[in-house]
Amino acid sequence: MENEFTKVMSERTDEELIKIVTVERERYNPTAIEAADAEIEKRNIDTSEFEKIKEQATVEKEQKQKVDSNVVGSGIRFVNFLIDFIVWLIIAFIISFIIGLFIPVTAESQGILTLFVYVLFFGTFIAYYAILEIKFQKTVGKFVTKTKVVKMNGEKPENGDIITRTFCRLIPFDRISFLFVKNGIHDYLSKTKVVKDTAE
Repeated sequence: MENEFTKVMSERTDEELIKIVTVERERYNPTAIEAADAEIEKRNIDTSEFEKIKEQATVEKEQKQKVDSNVVGSGIRFVNFLIDFIVWLIIAFIISFIIGLFIPVTAESQGILTLFVYVLFFGTFIAYYAILEIKFQKTVGKFVTKTKVVKMNGEKPENGDIITRTFCRLIPFDRISFLFVKNGIHDYLSKTKVVKDTAE
């Protein structure tokens, strides 16, 4: 018998259907479950696959819950931000000071030097976050607060995730977004989270 969910369930993969009728059952209403059961029967899906997929989905669900329970709050995120901001400024000023020793400031070169300083500050900002989070999953601030960056499932982020995360930090108001939500804009867009480092 067809119901309003029949078409939706017919577009789901075998694995998705099995998850719906097993580990994700509580998220769906009875009519949706009925449609999923009917689709499984129609496709004649081997029930021996149920246990394997159910087990895998249960492990994934537990892992996600563990990660979610370890996500740090706004206070620690703010401390991370302050420490990293100060460290980045110090690095940028040291580099610009060293370069300033070798490049004389004249009236003609003032405009070019100003542009160079902007590029230098932008470059050190990107490099600071990208290099440290790719190599260690943490910045100086995160070392201090014993936190680290992970993917949504708790695994180490790929280099691309960190690059996305780093460039998303340049979005206006991103720096204060974590004061209003547990995951800031750069976390959300890069599908990463900052969690307590349980290894330490």
